[in-house]
Amino acid sequence: MYTFTYERPASLQQALALIEAGGQALGGGQTLLASMKQRLHNPEQLVDLSQLPELQGIRQQGQAWVVGAFCRHQDVASHAGLKAALPGLAHLAEGIGDRQVRAMGTLGGSVANNDPAACYPSAVLALGATVHTNQRQIAADDFFQGLYTTALEAGELITAIEFPVAQRAAYAKFKQPASRFALVGVFVAQTAAGVRVAITGAGNGVFRHAGLEAALTKSFTPEAVEHVAIDAEELNSDLHASADYRAHLIKVQTQRAVQQALA
Repeated sequence: MYTFTYERPASLQQALALIEAGGQALGGGQTLLASMKQRLHNPEQLVDLSQLPELQGIRQQGQAWVVGAFCRHQDVASHAGLKAALPGLAHLAEGIGDRQVRAMGTLGGSVANNDPAACYPSAVLALGATVHTNQRQIAADDFFQGLYTTALEAGELITAIEFPVAQRAAYAKFKQPASRFALVGVFVAQTAAGVRVAITGAGNGVFRHAGLEAALTKSFTPEAVEHVAIDAEELNSDLHASADYRAHLIKVQTQRAVQQALA
């Protein structure tokens, strides 16, 4: 690993000053430290965000739940309020990686990294969440912009994510057995405005599917998915699964998510 200096600021203001001066923000380190060990990334200074109170905590705010960016996956999975109000989100967090990953990985880090097979982006997009940063608030539909790309600007940090409470919501994924990332994951959310369906693992980033949303808005049942066409042309094809197989998995996982939501 490369030589670097390490800072642990006590306030968000101090952290932002260090980052503006060239420091690299360090959350749970699940992606950053691995890339440093592989000599793919060479930051000269790490800025540890773990002690910042502004990034901590889970709280209810009206008809939504606000989750601090530094909340770890296990915090989201085990929070009693979230489990009652948004069981699909808690279930998603409980299925990320293994116990060590859940103990270290953070919500904000996962969403900011926007790995095309990560689970959290599907929940953010399907629930129509709002990403809070130190500068502004960004709607989920405007936040994710493709492979490892988001609307975040240089020096901008996610501070929290605000998740509206859906009428029904659930997440189902087919795991890649070695990494436990989603080969295909589908988050389904039924709201007063209709159904939102967000898919991860199948393409170059998380995306919504208009056909599935229309069918499930009309009839929120597993059977409604049967006749929806899933175009495999723009889906991933690799050693783990062909594009056609991923298209099939999208329908299967959508049906399973709907079944969970109705249970």
